[in-house]
Amino acid sequence: MRFPLPSAQTRPRHGLALVAGLMLCAAFPKADAAGFAWAAPGLLLFAASGLAPGAAFRVGFTGGLAFHLASLYWLLYMPVAIGPIFAWLALGAWCALFVAVWVWLCWSAFPTRLAGTEGDAAFPGFGDVAAATWLERAWWALACAVLWVGLEFTLGRLLTGFPWLPLGVTQHRMLPVAQLASITGVHGVSFVLVWFAVALSLTLLMLARQPAARWLWVRELLAPALVAAAVCAFGFSRLAAPVPADRSIRLALVQPSIPQTLIFDPRETTNRFNKLIELSEAALATKPDLLVWPEAALPALAPGMHDRILELVRRHRVWLLLGADDVESRPGSDNPAETRYFNSAFLLDPDGKPAGRYRKQRLVIFGEYVPLVKWLPFLRHVTPIEGGFTPGGGPSPMEMTGPRARLAVLICFEDVFAASGREAASAGVDFLVNLTNDGWFNESAEQWQHAANASFRAVENGVPLVRCTNNGLTCWVDARGRMHAVYFEGSEDVYQRGFKTVTVPLPAEGAPRARTFYNRHGDWLGWSCVALTLAVAGMSLRRAKRP
Repeated sequence: MRFPLPSAQTRPRHGLALVAGLMLCAAFPKADAAGFAWAAPGLLLFAASGLAPGAAFRVGFTGGLAFHLASLYWLLYMPVAIGPIFAWLALGAWCALFVAVWVWLCWSAFPTRLAGTEGDAAFPGFGDVAAATWLERAWWALACAVLWVGLEFTLGRLLTGFPWLPLGVTQHRMLPVAQLASITGVHGVSFVLVWFAVALSLTLLMLARQPAARWLWVRELLAPALVAAAVCAFGFSRLAAPVPADRSIRLALVQPSIPQTLIFDPRETTNRFNKLIELSEAALATKPDLLVWPEAALPALAPGMHDRILELVRRHRVWLLLGADDVESRPGSDNPAETRYFNSAFLLDPDGKPAGRYRKQRLVIFGEYVPLVKWLPFLRHVTPIEGGFTPGGGPSPMEMTGPRARLAVLICFEDVFAASGREAASAGVDFLVNLTNDGWFNESAEQWQHAANASFRAVENGVPLVRCTNNGLTCWVDARGRMHAVYFEGSEDVYQRGFKTVTVPLPAEGAPRARTFYNRHGDWLGWSCVALTLAVAGMSLRRAKRP
């Protein structure tokens, strides 16, 4: 079976889709050209206008592939021989499929006159927008937003889920717009962006056909523009409202910046640990309440390390939160096959006693487990891991008693999953903590994309999020999504070795937590859009089967 190459007629369409895909990439960190997100989806959609369904799908795939391959380039930095290229191409193509389906659904489902005509000679190949009524165009733009969110939400849930690049994340610095996530989740921001982008494209096409109608844009853009204005008004109001700050907690966040190649090197275990203790001693001079180490900071425990950790916390009378592997064997069994390994976080009190444990629930495919490895053993060669972790059983809030505070931990990329953040925040916590090791991806846009995505967990749930990372981006995010302590003091480097001491405001002890609408009701918008998308897909498939 041969994938058809673009014809001379559709080649310019693929070029336009490529531009739209690169605009989508640029809207995300590190470029952070957030304005592109208000236009690029519409440009991508109209690159495929007037084409047959199969051709429209291929144009959408081109745009989606350009978007995701350019955005996920950092996968190529993984220190593995073959796996990075495979992961980059496979994941990019998988994500591009959802964009292609969106383009196909939009043009095959709504309405016939909009998708089926060729237009006049001045606009060859474009659907005859003027043939549709204003109401048809308005409903169609709204439907395109529904379909985008339905597919974006599905991408974040299907199989293991990959909610890495929801379009709404592009607005992480546009704080008034981002506040919508406290009601709808991040996908509500995506909804507004796509609705506006499609309406804007329709407006420009109508103005090109009727240049004398100077006020035409008012009617075409009225509905999405009013909604965007209402979103901004709500956002400014929420940003102006005071955040509970009756007390605070002081945290020292250690960023050891260990290259991933050294993490796998057992010869570096002692040296890594000594540097970690050295950094921690410097951080403890700032008198924090809680010392935090990131995921993968603690190497395999060699003789004496456990005692040095206990001595550290006892001498400084400090709480310690750290990431480490956890091993569990079946009682009475010496069979290695019955031993389970967990990627875990532990809280130690100032006496060195265990005060809490959390086991990571969402594991990284090919990074923490290999699917189907019993039947497809060759898959071991595309990943650096030898065994595999077992997923944990649920959130495990941890209690500190001096100062009194309640926290929940998210490990690695769990903080990009809105459902995980909501589940953890719903346990009545004062703040969330993310322990992560992004050293796999060198010094790249990955750290910035991860932090931008994670910031929406704070907005969605109305609680601060503290991030302690191996090599960036260590910071804390307040309940409105503002990032604090992004850079090290006197530096604009986020990847370097060091520590940051931050003070996080907390509500009064025992005061009821103010829960956001999203925290109470979850992904109501996402699931609604999925249901509508399935209905539209069913109608489109039935229509395609008709003679």
